[in-house]
Amino acid sequence: MLFDLTDLRLFIHIAELKSLTRSAERMHMSLAAASNRVKELETRFGTRLLYRENKGVQLSPAGETLLAHAQQFMQQVERLKSEMQQYNNGIRGHIRIFANTTAVTEFMPEVLGRFLGRHPQVNVALEERLNQDIVRGIAEGTADIGIVAGPVPEQGLEVIAFSTDRLVLATAPGHPLAAAGSVGFAQTLDYQHIGLHEGSTLQHFLNRMALEAGQRLQLRIQVRGFEAMCRMVENGVGIAILPQSAAVRHARSMRLALVELQEPWAVRERSVVVQALDALPTYARELVDEIRAGAQ
Repeated sequence: MLFDLTDLRLFIHIAELKSLTRSAERMHMSLAAASNRVKELETRFGTRLLYRENKGVQLSPAGETLLAHAQQFMQQVERLKSEMQQYNNGIRGHIRIFANTTAVTEFMPEVLGRFLGRHPQVNVALEERLNQDIVRGIAEGTADIGIVAGPVPEQGLEVIAFSTDRLVLATAPGHPLAAAGSVGFAQTLDYQHIGLHEGSTLQHFLNRMALEAGQRLQLRIQVRGFEAMCRMVENGVGIAILPQSAAVRHARSMRLALVELQEPWAVRERSVVVQALDALPTYARELVDEIRAGAQ
C-alpha cells in the first residue's frame, strides 16, 4: 500500500503548519519518524512532495494534489466513523442531503415523511444550500444527495432529472401587473419585491438575474418561507416571484393573482445529483426514487 491513515494525517498537518517539527509534535512522533514517513511517501509516489526551506516547508505541485485527496479521504473516514457509530445508537443508516429552497420547503417534508415512515432506523440531515454549494458538496463527498434546479456544471457527477420547476409572479388582485397575461422580468423590477431570506437559492438566483439585467431587486422585506411571502403579497406589501407549485397551493386560501413570467429561465429542470447512484446504500437509492416520484 502507498500510504496509511497516519501518513495522511501527518501530511495534512504539515500542509497546515508549514513545519515538519510541529507536525511531528502534534502527531506525537519523533522528528526523525515524521521525516522518514514523508521520504517513504516520496519514494512510493516517485516524486517530491515537499520543498524544505529555512522558514519551514512548502508543498510541491504533487504535494498539493496529494493534500486535496488526503483531505477528501479523511473526510470520508470521519463520515464512516460517524455512520458506524450510529449502529450503537440503534440507527442503521445516515443520509446527508444538500437541497435548494424549493425542495426544502415544498416537497421534501412529504417525501421524508413517507420515506422515514418506512425506514425508522435511517437518520437524515437536510440542509438548504445554494446550487453551487450543493454541487461542490456532492463532488467533495460532504453530502450524499443533492437537489438542484437549473443546469449542473460538468464535474463527473451523476445528474438525474426528475421534474420541472416553473417560476411565476404573485401579486395582490388590485396590482397593476395582476391583469397581465404574462410579464417580463424587467417589468417587475419597477415594483417593490418580497424576497426570501439571505442564503436562499431562489433569492440568490433572482438577485443575479436582476444584476444581469443591469438593475437591482427592490426588496421591501425578506421572509423565511413561501407562505409568509404570499401573505405579504396578499396584503399589498409587494410582489413576489416563487415556484408555481407553492403559488398555486397558497392561492387556494389567499387572494393572489398569478402571472406567467416570459423569461426562458422561469422554467428550470429539477435534478438529483450524486457521485454515483449505484455506489449509494440501498436505502439512499430508495430515497432518490422517492424524491423522483414525490416531486412530480
